[in-house]
Amino acid sequence: MAPTLELPGYAHVYSGKVRDLYAPLDPATGEARTDQLLLVASDRLSAYDHVLETPIPDKGAVLTQLSLWWFEQLADVVPDHVLSTDVPAAVAGRAVLCERLEMLPVECIGRAYLTGGGLEDYRATGAVCGIPLPEGLVDGSALPEPVFTPTTKAPMGEHDLPMTYAEVEAEIGRGLAARVGDLTRRILARGNAIAADRGILIADTKVEFGVRRREGAEPELVLADEVLTPDSSRFWPAATWQPGARQESYDKQYVRDWLTSPASGWDKDSGDAPPPLPQDVVERTRAKYVEAYEALTGRRFG
Repeated sequence: MAPTLELPGYAHVYSGKVRDLYAPLDPATGEARTDQLLLVASDRLSAYDHVLETPIPDKGAVLTQLSLWWFEQLADVVPDHVLSTDVPAAVAGRAVLCERLEMLPVECIGRAYLTGGGLEDYRATGAVCGIPLPEGLVDGSALPEPVFTPTTKAPMGEHDLPMTYAEVEAEIGRGLAARVGDLTRRILARGNAIAADRGILIADTKVEFGVRRREGAEPELVLADEVLTPDSSRFWPAATWQPGARQESYDKQYVRDWLTSPASGWDKDSGDAPPPLPQDVVERTRAKYVEAYEALTGRRFG
C-alpha cells in the first residue's frame, strides 16, 4: 500500500491497513535513522480483512489522542514507545515519534467478556484458545477474570488464527510468553477499572509489544502501536449491557453491521471489495469514535 503523504525529512518505510510508518532522515547524512519511527494514523478503516474505500474523518486523530491518554494511565504498568508528539504539521494530532522496536510476531488479545471469535470457539469447544471456561456462558457474558487469547499476525488480506499458549511459547520463548500474557491481562483489567467509572465496558482488546534491547540489561517489553482504542477494542455502554443480547457498541461494529446487511448488497465471502460507505454511516461511525474518546478522557475532541 502506498503512503498517503510525502513528508520532507522522512522516508516512507511501510503502510499497513490504517497506519503509515516513516523513518526520520539524519540531517548530516540524509540516511534514514534505524532507531526511530514516525507512526501516522490515517483515516482509513479496515473491516473483514479489507481496507475500505471510504475514510472516516478525524479517525486517525481520535486513535492517536486516545492512545496517548491511555499510555499515561498505564505508565506504571508497562513502558510505551512514544518519544515525542512534536511532528510535521501535515500530520499534527495524528502522529507520534516513537522508538523503533523488535516487534513480537504475536497478536496479544485479552478478553474480559465473551463475544466474537471467542464465543464461536467456546461454543465449539467449551474453551477459548485452549483455556477452559465455565459452562452456560452466552454472548456478552462477563468472564471470571481477563484471559489471554493470542492469535497469529497474518499478512494483510489474510485471517489471524488462534494460538494456544504453548504455540506462543514456541514462537517467542517461555519467559516472554509469560510476560506478554500477564501484561495483556493487566492492561485490560486496568482499562476496565478506569472505563467502568465512565460508563464503558471493554469487552476485549488487542495490544502489541516490542522488545527493547540494551547492552548489559534484560530485554524489556514495551507497549507499542495503539492501545484501548475503538479500532483495537470492543467498547460497550455499561448502561445497556445485557448478556445474551446484541450489545450496542462504540467501535467499528457499526460499519461491520452495515456491510453485512442487505442495504450494502455485499457478500463478505465473495472475495469482492466492500462497497463505499454511505454518508450517514460515515457520520455515525465518526460520532461513535468521538463519543468514546470524550467519554473516556473527559476531554472535548477537536
